[in-house]
Amino acid sequence: MLVILTTHPIQYQVPLWQALARDGRVPFEVWFLCDHAVRATHDPEFGRAFAWDLGQGSLEGYPHRFLPINGKWSLHPSDFFGIRLRGALGPLFREKRVTALWIQGWQKYAYWQAVAQAHRAGVEVWLRGETNDLAPAGGVLKVWLKGVRLRALFARVDRFLCIGAANRRFYRKHGVAERKLFSAPYCVDNARFAAQATELRSQRSEIRRRWGIAEEARCVLFCGKFIPKKRPLDVVAAAKRLADDRTSAPILLLFVGSGELGADLRAATEVVFDAEASVSGPSLSSLNPQLSTGSSRPKASFAGFLNQIEISRAYVAADVLVLPSDHGETWGLVVNEAMASGLPCVVSDAVGCGEDLVVPVDTARRFPLGDAVALATALAKLSGDDEATAGLAETVARHDFSATITTLIALSQRAEIPVRVTKLIPGR
Repeated sequence: MLVILTTHPIQYQVPLWQALARDGRVPFEVWFLCDHAVRATHDPEFGRAFAWDLGQGSLEGYPHRFLPINGKWSLHPSDFFGIRLRGALGPLFREKRVTALWIQGWQKYAYWQAVAQAHRAGVEVWLRGETNDLAPAGGVLKVWLKGVRLRALFARVDRFLCIGAANRRFYRKHGVAERKLFSAPYCVDNARFAAQATELRSQRSEIRRRWGIAEEARCVLFCGKFIPKKRPLDVVAAAKRLADDRTSAPILLLFVGSGELGADLRAATEVVFDAEASVSGPSLSSLNPQLSTGSSRPKASFAGFLNQIEISRAYVAADVLVLPSDHGETWGLVVNEAMASGLPCVVSDAVGCGEDLVVPVDTARRFPLGDAVALATALAKLSGDDEATAGLAETVARHDFSATITTLIALSQRAEIPVRVTKLIPGR
């Protein structure tokens, strides 16, 4: 049996576990370390407590269990590194006849406790991490020390599941043999996002009106935490340049999310709607003289935090999504969501998914990190017609759960996990 060890029911991972269970060919069980985000917990970067709106549904449709962990971890629920396993996994490995353990990265102490115990039990170790080779290398000594540490860790891994091109290069640069690398592209529930967008598309004008987006405006969406590594102010800088152009259609920025830079974003824009304010819309300008119609600042709407089911309204309302993040954005699953919803995307060259999702559609939609002029140029080239969405569906189709499931089936055969010939759930 395959065991998948992960911190908690993550909104992006759960649909994959459910799809793997529906397929039925690989016997598996997901072992969680905690129930973070199933119940409401505080996220310091969002600056609020929340639970994903998939709710208890995130625990349905696949076999799972919660492992016993150190009780003190609950005092620091945002620091997953602090999670420690309590007790040995050996007896459970034997009881469940586990032949492979799949861990989600290496930044959690509990993962490496599990890896050590897996080795003692003769269980293969599979790794799927997000780190890529796009970040600056740093000092010579730092690079050398990191290389030594990672090579020691990677020596204990039997199979590496690569999420994309930059992730694969990272492993190769740290001495991992090509024969150990297997494709497991990062993806979201494409079918769900496509269906939600289709259902909402007839309401596009109403959604835009509710958020203060003029019918003729080109709506540029930023979706994520308002924190420095996401660089949301770069979108404002690019919009100012487009406004100065005078030949472009009027731009409105739609910000979805929250975080420490919220006040800075509002100060840098002419706010026409704010879901987190007591008033919104035209009344904002009358209450604040700085927000006049003649303001040189770009107009912006703030929709607040939107959960997984609500977020499709933003993808339908917008004309393009921008992810201007720095190298801390090791992938950027919001791009998967937007593209599955039929929305074109522009990303910085520091974003991990750029080579795999954006460049195949149009190389001009990937701009140098921090370059507001290049970002403005990329946005100006998006005309808003059918040409802007050409190629999205084909690229999204290559980043689907089926690709990872195919890899898991092949690896399960190598690890001598009995692969079922027929599906457990007929007709699915």
